[in-house]
Amino acid sequence: MTTQPQTLSIGSWITLSHFSIAEIMADAGFDWLCVDMEHSVIDYYEAEQLFATIQAKGVKPYVRVGENNPRIIKRVLDAGAVGIIVPMVNSREDAIRAVHAVKYPPMGKRGVGLARAQQYGFGFEEYVSHINQTTKVIAQIEHIDAISNLEDILSVEGIDGTMIGPYDLSGSMGKPGRYDDDDVKQALEQYEIVSQRMGKPTGFHVIKPDYELALEKIRKGYTFVAFSLDILFLGTICRNQMNLLKENLQ
Repeated sequence: MTTQPQTLSIGSWITLSHFSIAEIMADAGFDWLCVDMEHSVIDYYEAEQLFATIQAKGVKPYVRVGENNPRIIKRVLDAGAVGIIVPMVNSREDAIRAVHAVKYPPMGKRGVGLARAQQYGFGFEEYVSHINQTTKVIAQIEHIDAISNLEDILSVEGIDGTMIGPYDLSGSMGKPGRYDDDDVKQALEQYEIVSQRMGKPTGFHVIKPDYELALEKIRKGYTFVAFSLDILFLGTICRNQMNLLKENLQ
């Protein structure tokens, strides 16, 4: 298989629902921002406001859905998301289900509706003419079964890339958080080797707001990089600066 060079794409994560958070982060230079609807309390209405705010700044709105569910995926796409990150894709069948939920026929099974994404019906023809090609489907690889089935997952037409979930992966092996364990390291290495051999973008969420950690992953070949998240960007600078202030008051 001939692989093509992958374009580096750097985004971040949004877990707070206020539009100002999205507006501030969209001005920071990210390629995309992912609204997390799996591990936050953001609802559909709030997500739609965040998508609109992100798009108004010329940034791509992604969303991590709570599960591989066509009803959930259809609603966030109609609200305006242009990329779907799907958790716990562990098999070829899971990957096919995700693609079918995102893509209109004949490539998928997404139902047709008129909402914000289609300009409330006034931009429907333009929308359907390109959306199957432009909407990204990112499969989260976060279980040892997904590592075993990785070639089958990546071979599914419509899977645009993957994102490794190291903690859940290690947990599925009975070794949560033990990244120095030989078996866990081997599983992570297998993810990188297989993904790069098959020419699919490899993804990683660098949690700490430390650019050197992001650079480390990029230099290792990761091309779909989530750089920290709203709460840690905010909390880290608050704590760091307050600690410095208190130290200098002594």
